Amino acid sequence: MKKLLLIISLMIFGGTALMAEDKNNGMIVRISEIEVYPEYLEEYLKFAVEVAEDSVQKESGVVSIYPMMLISDNHQIRILEIYENQEAYKNHIASKHFQKYKQGTLHMVKSLNLVDTYQLSEENFKRIFKKSKSIK
Repeated sequence: MKKLLLIISLMIFGGTALMAEDKNNGMIVRISEIEVYPEYLEEYLKFAVEVAEDSVQKESGVVSIYPMMLISDNHQIRILEIYENQEAYKNHIASKHFQKYKQGTLHMVKSLNLVDTYQLSEENFKRIFKKSKSIK
């Protein structure tokens, strides 16, 4: 049943991603809103960090998998996901490290909402990763 729900949600949200993709020069830009059960928080964070690092390092089409925790509620996780294109996204969700994360954390996640977005300023979008001098 969980696999069926995952497939249905990917179909629904994948379609939304295709619409936003047009306004992002083919890129997919998403914010994943995740609430984790308190008893699984530490374990979930290990999975999230591992999949983020593996995805950015190993997948050329993954621009960003940037997990963050809300200061006001540390059970609320947000992940900024940026993919070069739809093919990069499909490759990502089929990757061994993503499947390990997804299957390993299913019981830890209380809620998941995938929010597809598009840029309001194309010029600023191009500058984002070049600007910070604090990143070494």
